[in-house]
Amino acid sequence: MKGAPFRIGVVSDTHMFSRGAKLPDELLRGLAGVDLLLHAGDFTDPAVVPLLTAIAPLEAVAGNNDGLDIVRRFGYRKVIEAGGKRIGLVHGHDGPGRSTEAKARLAFRDEAVDIVVFGHSHVPHYELADGVLLFNPGSPTDKRWQRQYSYGIIEIGERIAAVHQFYDDKS
Repeated sequence: MKGAPFRIGVVSDTHMFSRGAKLPDELLRGLAGVDLLLHAGDFTDPAVVPLLTAIAPLEAVAGNNDGLDIVRRFGYRKVIEAGGKRIGLVHGHDGPGRSTEAKARLAFRDEAVDIVVFGHSHVPHYELADGVLLFNPGSPTDKRWQRQYSYGIIEIGERIAAVHQFYDDKS
């Protein structure tokens, strides 16, 4: 019998603390028990990092609204291995391509990755492109033009499963 899937919580564009004084309760409940947490940039304040590392081990990249302290700590782009898969992590604000999705995908065009996680647009996105999952969790604190706040859960087991989780209240 196979073991439990490797669970990854995925967030981006928290824009703390201008968009919220704390991480939303719904987000904290939904991320409870994840094996790893990915943040695809735009923390905007380094004080968010310990809030996230209290949930699970954190892998992250900086976004276009992050200061040098976050850029130096995380960089703008990385490939991590988790659950036996290779995950490209990027904010998605820079590089070739017209859309955020295209910029994210092209950031890893020369590398073998199974998943590309990105942010920047605040728009939840799920797409399979040439066998690679492109996944944007949206934002748990700054929904902009979206109806709800969101984050993602990726489970890696015999296959990769990714879902968006949505909620209305960010308190």
